[in-house]
Amino acid sequence: MWSTTSRRVFRRFVGVVAIGVALAATSGCTVPVDAVAGISVTGDGHLLGVMMVCGHQIDGATLYVDSADVDKTVRVGSWTADRPLTPGLATWPLDSPAAGWTATRSPAPLTAKTTYTFYGWTKDNSWSSEEVSFTLADRDRLTPGKVRYDNISDNGDESAITVSIAEFKARACRNM
Repeated sequence: MWSTTSRRVFRRFVGVVAIGVALAATSGCTVPVDAVAGISVTGDGHLLGVMMVCGHQIDGATLYVDSADVDKTVRVGSWTADRPLTPGLATWPLDSPAAGWTATRSPAPLTAKTTYTFYGWTKDNSWSSEEVSFTLADRDRLTPGKVRYDNISDNGDESAITVSIAEFKARACRNM
C-alpha cells in the first residue's frame, strides 16, 4: 500500500516528466537547412539571388526586413521557381522578371539604412536555406562574379563573407 507522501512524490515526478516531454516535443520545430542563400549583382548593378542547393530541393525564396515588433517581418519580395531547385547553383535577377521564376510578390524598392534578409524555402516546409543579411551599402560593394553569403565556420561562428561564384559553389555546402 502506498503512503500519501509516496503518491504525492510519484504524481510530481510524472508531472515533471510530462512537462519535460511536452517542452522537448515543441522546442525543436525548425525547418532543416540544406541550402545556402547569397546575393550578387549583374554588370549593371542589379541584385541577383544566388542559391546553392546542397542535397534536396528549394522551391522559392523570400526577401524581407525584420520588423521592430517581435515575430513580425515585412516581406519585400518573394519568388517561386517553376520547377524545384535541385542540388547545384541557381541565380536569378530579383528586380525584374526571370525565366523559370514567378514573382509571387513583386520586389519593393530597397532603401538605405535597412537590413534585408534573403533565404530559400520549400512549399511544404521540409527544407530551407541559410539566410544572408545585407544592406544597400553591402550590395553596392559587390562586383559581378562575387557572392555575399553568411558563412558558418567549423566552430559554429557565423559571418558574412564575399567570395567568387566558383568559391561559393565549392564552400557553401561544407557545413551542411
